Amino acid sequence: MERRLRGYPEDVDIKHEVTQTESSLLASFPDYLDAQRLVDRMSDDGFPVESVRIIGDGIRTVEQVTGRMTRVRAAAAGAVGGAWFGVFIGLLFGLFTAGQTWAWFVFISLVVGAFWGAVFGFVAHWSTRGRRDFASTMTLQARRYEVHVDTERAAEAAKYVL
Repeated sequence: MERRLRGYPEDVDIKHEVTQTESSLLASFPDYLDAQRLVDRMSDDGFPVESVRIIGDGIRTVEQVTGRMTRVRAAAAGAVGGAWFGVFIGLLFGLFTAGQTWAWFVFISLVVGAFWGAVFGFVAHWSTRGRRDFASTMTLQARRYEVHVDTERAAEAAKYVL
């Protein structure tokens, strides 16, 4: 595919070239760790693994609910995040102080950061008006994981799945 850039002289071309080598299916696994183990074993044995691909098929998102999200819990989570930010700021200010003053900078920044983190956590959760009263984590999962290898190396790679 070739295209011209607007606003540039006519002699400036951009060429998109997609190189895709033919591959053969070596093995299929129900979980990623098994596919990873196979590729790791191939690597340990000296097989050129740059010709190997792990392809997830049937990708879906899975949201695991970890618990209720209350205003108190939202404020507590905000306080923890704010405290860490406060410690970071306190350490930065503390670099430019002499003596024991840096410890006070860290402590005061921690307290102020925790307070404002709690306020913002509470307000952020309160503003949802109960539309999302739970905490969760999101992951990607595949139904199966296929290990493919370039066609010219397929015969050599077959010994790893026998």
